[in-house]
Amino acid sequence: MSVPNYAASLGQVTPLTTSRICFRRPEDFISFRRSVSEQRISGQSSQHRTRARSLSVAVRAKKEKDVSPYKNTINLPQTSFNLRANAKVREPELHKMWEKNGIYERLYKENPGEIFTLHDGPPYANGDLHIGHALNKILKDVINRYQTLQGRKVRYVPGWDCHGLPIELKVLQTLSQEERAALTPIKLRQKAAKFARKTVNDQKKQFMRYGIWADWEDPYMTLLPEYEAAQIDVFGKMVLNGHIYRGKKPVNWSPSSRTALAEAELEYPAGHTSRSIYVAMPVVQVADSMPEDIKAMAADMALAIWTTTPWTIPANAAVAVNSTLTYVVVEAEGADWPRKYLVVGKDLVEPLQEKWGAVLKVVGELKGGDLEGTQYKHPLFDRESPVVMGGDYITFESGTGLVHTAPGHGQDDYITGMKYGLPMYSPVDDEGNFTDEATERFQGLNVLGEGNTAVIEALEESKVLLLEEEYAHKYPYDWRTKKPTIFRATEQWFASVEGFRQEALDAIKTVDFIPASGERRITSMTEGRNDWCISRQRTWGVPIPVFYNVETGEPLMTEETIKHIQTIVAEKGTDAWFYMDIEDLLPDSCKHLAPTLKKGMDTMDVWFDSGSSWAAVVEGREGLRWPADLYLEGSDQHRGWFQSSLLTGVAARGSAPYKQVLTHGFVLDEKGFKMSKSLGNVIDPRLVIEGGKNEKKDPAYGADVLRLWVASVDYTSDVLIGTNLIKQTFDSYRKLRNTMRYLLGNTCDFNPSTDLVPYQDLPAVDRLALARLAELVDETKTAYDQFQFYRVFQAVTSFNTVFLSNFYLDQAKDRLYIRAKDDPARRTCQTVLHHVITYMMPMMAPVLPHMMEDVYLAMPHKEKESVFEAGWHGVPTEWATMAKDDQEGWEQILAVRAEVNKALERARVDKVVGAGLDAKVVLHATDAALAGRLASMVQAASDVDELRYIFIVSQVETVGAEEEVKARCPTYCSTASVEGAGSIVVGVVEAEGIKSTSEARASSALYQGCPGQCDATTVAVATPSRSFWAT
Repeated sequence: MSVPNYAASLGQVTPLTTSRICFRRPEDFISFRRSVSEQRISGQSSQHRTRARSLSVAVRAKKEKDVSPYKNTINLPQTSFNLRANAKVREPELHKMWEKNGIYERLYKENPGEIFTLHDGPPYANGDLHIGHALNKILKDVINRYQTLQGRKVRYVPGWDCHGLPIELKVLQTLSQEERAALTPIKLRQKAAKFARKTVNDQKKQFMRYGIWADWEDPYMTLLPEYEAAQIDVFGKMVLNGHIYRGKKPVNWSPSSRTALAEAELEYPAGHTSRSIYVAMPVVQVADSMPEDIKAMAADMALAIWTTTPWTIPANAAVAVNSTLTYVVVEAEGADWPRKYLVVGKDLVEPLQEKWGAVLKVVGELKGGDLEGTQYKHPLFDRESPVVMGGDYITFESGTGLVHTAPGHGQDDYITGMKYGLPMYSPVDDEGNFTDEATERFQGLNVLGEGNTAVIEALEESKVLLLEEEYAHKYPYDWRTKKPTIFRATEQWFASVEGFRQEALDAIKTVDFIPASGERRITSMTEGRNDWCISRQRTWGVPIPVFYNVETGEPLMTEETIKHIQTIVAEKGTDAWFYMDIEDLLPDSCKHLAPTLKKGMDTMDVWFDSGSSWAAVVEGREGLRWPADLYLEGSDQHRGWFQSSLLTGVAARGSAPYKQVLTHGFVLDEKGFKMSKSLGNVIDPRLVIEGGKNEKKDPAYGADVLRLWVASVDYTSDVLIGTNLIKQTFDSYRKLRNTMRYLLGNTCDFNPSTDLVPYQDLPAVDRLALARLAELVDETKTAYDQFQFYRVFQAVTSFNTVFLSNFYLDQAKDRLYIRAKDDPARRTCQTVLHHVITYMMPMMAPVLPHMMEDVYLAMPHKEKESVFEAGWHGVPTEWATMAKDDQEGWEQILAVRAEVNKALERARVDKVVGAGLDAKVVLHATDAALAGRLASMVQAASDVDELRYIFIVSQVETVGAEEEVKARCPTYCSTASVEGAGSIVVGVVEAEGIKSTSEARASSALYQGCPGQCDATTVAVATPSRSFWAT
């Protein structure tokens, strides 16, 4: 039979005109309906795909017999953009395309905007990456890509921290005992460098798979000669500014690593307990200021002290008290004490009674200041020591209120010792064993084990031990070996934080910290920070460029010697320090001193290494700008890299090296637990991206899904991840991908240069769509500017699901599928879809670069090679000029639509209607403005704005009274409130002229002759397009 072009004929239909399509037989009409239904299914979202597959199998089986003659009358979506991402294959292909075309390099060279510098904090070159690395690097890439789209020149130089003990230990673990014995410093360094470079290469490949844009072929590494030279330059400037000194001070010392540690290299695990002791220090002479009644007790009096480190008792040099607190003299009848009376803090009498199991009777009272100058005998050795005034660190919160003071083993003790000129005993060696200074009894015993026990036993033998008990508290551990540390006085190099503390605090105030709590954290840590011990007793690191006089130990380190060594290092690296002769390491003016000198063998703290990166990279690399626009790392870096960078920047250059500091939390499992292999809750980024052997259990989601997870969480606090959360993220990814495919498919025949409809010619519903799009663009831009990527995710998801899928695209399908290709109503809709694609791509490209690049490449009309070259598009002013009343009116219309859908659903459940097109809606609004708006949209100026299209029903009628709705729609009638517009009464009945949507009833529908045209019968269709979407 001869088949008319239905889409073309429908394009000629004007509002209120009934379209008549010729069908010679009822079976033709049924076939047409089936064809339309099949084609519609092929363009719908994935939840209908199972039904579509079954249908397609049946269609293929009857291909010759049952080919629909109406197939070519429908505007079917066409696009090369695949429904399935096939990310495991496609994402690497896009990486190659970016690399081949030099997209990243071209953008940072040719973008018209100013430089944007996000300086990378270097991860440690040791082991594989974990999910925390992925969170960190993806956040950085999202920011960099967004700034690139804004037209700024973005060069991102990734870095690695390559020196330090962990790498040295890794190398040593691979060697036999004989190999270790034969190992020279230079050979160890060569092996460590080889290990670090291999790890960097492995980690680099993993980072690149995340879709990170960076200078991967030219990263910075702290082992590179140019980096080491820049670090020595920073050190030299601090020396010249008077901020570096050498001294003997107690430092955090790791016996397991045999080196000093910085505060950032410590951790405080839960569950630590110490053996705490109460000891009586016998008084031998009282101070003149002591009250006379207490002086009379002096011969039989002792000072009660408490400590959690019994092994430090041999180093005791004083007992400290707080001058402002009140102390008492107590006695306990029948107690087996070395002296009858004990001095303790007044407020601690009751708790001490309970601990000691004795009734304490107060026999005297005095101020802490009255005790100053009192002398006591050391409980183990034949020496006397004084009572001194300590600081605010002495309280009555625990212990006795009198503090055992060993200046060689504690920071507060050291400060007090310096004040009073106390001796600094520290009879402990590098391995944590007592030296002969602790006497033969203790020599060689480890202070964290048998040495501790031996001291307690000696105190008990001397009858001065009042009590021993277990005490649970925070205690510092070496973060690498996971073993306890000690405080130990050694000769070290220090950065005098005290000398530039106020400058550092002032610099902090110039920085924007996100979240704001970061400023409080780093301020507090800087205020309370002691001088920074920057020397380490290790081989693998940047050597401190100092020479010592062989006889006197006097250091030689001048501006000239430092500059000379810096020049050598820039050319040969720091290995030169270990293999070159002293004479060659000295400048000409000092070469004559070579026979009297030896090289210092200490290396710099690795936090000084990474803390100098601003000099080696931000200042040293072309295309970057000082100070950096942004530093972004985990919240633990307030005491780590953020602080070390701040201190070196202020001490060497006088200002902070960053304008903004952004922090993220840690990654926990779905239940909020820390990830660990023992719990089996570790999420490997590679497994998420590449999948596992069992694809059903561990599918390959690709990097974009992992990136979308990063963008979906509020990373300023700890974030959760797990299998279920990844699946949820993938669902969001899939929905967005389906939407983009639908948009592309329905603009396949749209050429923006010739088909774009001016804004003023768009129907109201299309202008509404652009107004919503304009709001979305503004909202997401603000969110990106504020680094709140979860708001981008939420806004795009809501726009995609609530507005596009649930409303706009739903009501627009007839225009797209059935009207003539160049029908004005279809072109206006395509204009909107084109704009949505154009703005959605850069909006989501920072988060989903692979998907959005594929969307861009699938567009039939484009001018650039990449979506990132196309840039971020500004919103035309007119899009956002929709009157407030009009916007509120549309909100009310959509609210009414929601109520209509509820009523339709009730009618569907009762099988009164099938699809909405079988229904007629009757409305009454109590608000006059809303009633007028509804009435005007029953027959709108543009047919696409009519309520029957907005509601997707056959007919809509407004009436003047609630009773009339109820009378005409007695079964399906409901009343609901509309915000700001009173209430709406909604009724649903079967549409007039439509009997049913089933194929059986369709075959017996009203047929009329087609006068003057042919002998065929025709179907009268009240709603020209929508009647054919009923099934």
